[in-house]
Amino acid sequence: MAQARMTWSQLLSAHRLKVKDGEIRTTRAAASEDGSAGLRSEFHIDHDRIVFSSAFRRLGRKTQVHPLAMHDHTHNRLTHSLEVASVGRSLGNRVGAMLREGGHLPAPYTPYDIGSTVQVACLAHDLGNPPFGHTGEYALRDWFREPAHLPLLDGLATGERHDIQTYEGNAHGLRLVASLEMYAGEGGMRLTAASLGTLVKYPWTSQTFPDKGKFNIYQAELPYFRAVASELGLLVRGSEHWARHPLSYLMEAADDICYAIVDLEDAVEIGILELAELQRLLAPIVDPDKVWQIRDPRQYAAALRGTMVGRCVKDLSDTFMRHHDALLAGELPLKDLIAGASGEVRETLDAAKQLASDKVYRHRSKVVTEIAAYPCLGVLLDNLIPNVRAFCLHGPDALSHRQRTQLALLEKPLRPGMSLYEGYLQVLDFAGSMTDNHAARLAREISGIGLI
Repeated sequence: MAQARMTWSQLLSAHRLKVKDGEIRTTRAAASEDGSAGLRSEFHIDHDRIVFSSAFRRLGRKTQVHPLAMHDHTHNRLTHSLEVASVGRSLGNRVGAMLREGGHLPAPYTPYDIGSTVQVACLAHDLGNPPFGHTGEYALRDWFREPAHLPLLDGLATGERHDIQTYEGNAHGLRLVASLEMYAGEGGMRLTAASLGTLVKYPWTSQTFPDKGKFNIYQAELPYFRAVASELGLLVRGSEHWARHPLSYLMEAADDICYAIVDLEDAVEIGILELAELQRLLAPIVDPDKVWQIRDPRQYAAALRGTMVGRCVKDLSDTFMRHHDALLAGELPLKDLIAGASGEVRETLDAAKQLASDKVYRHRSKVVTEIAAYPCLGVLLDNLIPNVRAFCLHGPDALSHRQRTQLALLEKPLRPGMSLYEGYLQVLDFAGSMTDNHAARLAREISGIGLI
């Protein structure tokens, strides 16, 4: 019978899992292997593996809100991830201190281990986002859902079909760290179990809740995550469904704080919003007497943002501790931590999201570029998916010269004997990894427009 309550001694597991000859094994601490014991904690090693990965570097040319933005001060996914990690570390450190004070933090862990674990998850939380942000996700999904393309899915199992038709940045992020980067096919980055659990906001597969659209686990990574969940003692909710790791709520809160407030700061920077609108929005939280003397508009907006973030960190870490027992039982009675925050913080963040939805996300400068994401990613799939199907079903010898040439676009060659599901995932790995600039340039070149 599954345990009714998770424990911090398991949830903070620093064990790593690797895949060898199809078997998933728990490995000893990385610090013992590379001689860094005492110099870097296991969670610091996780941090460094993410920061030095190619997937993390590519975030510098991926959309946060404004695709292909020309303004130097506009956030991209890299700067966003760094800021989310900073907020997440603060949330984690404060929660860690309260856990220790309440006698909940097991030895030998420190409050800074909590902060580092949340920081790692925050750094990795957007690694799986495709070019053009969430619009890129919809473009990849819609291509596979078009009636003319449905025959290409024949032969896939139900769960595999759901995966291919529902490109999900969260699931691709887990795939990157667990399968693709560093030790490809052998456990990926081999992050600690605690960091992986904190990263996973939706611990279920695409077919668990097919109407939600949000999920974190492709069928390809399901065996690996089962081992991670077992190591952490995550409560089992179904055959492909687990309770969330409590620290994942802090990662989620850090992301929500940043995109609610920083997206508006960007909008002021590029002239979509007036500075006075941001000031009015944050008035319930930010005392104007503390920032009014700042004359530079950019520094004034930064002061507003900084004060609001500081208040959110205190408020949401307090919310976490109020619901500590429910979180360990996997039964938080709230949508997220913001829903349990004080009225001022909750209402201000909700108002910020609404303002962004009304005036930023639908601004013409953003919409026009987003529309272009559909044909841009569509032309890539047009050139690859039918040929991948031919390769997987009939082998490389059955391909024409044109088909082989089109498949040469893939950075990693297809492997003879691979399944159709594996082949399609490899195309999604390729498309999802591209930066905005790379995707736009490649689509232009292979369409023939770039030749003249």
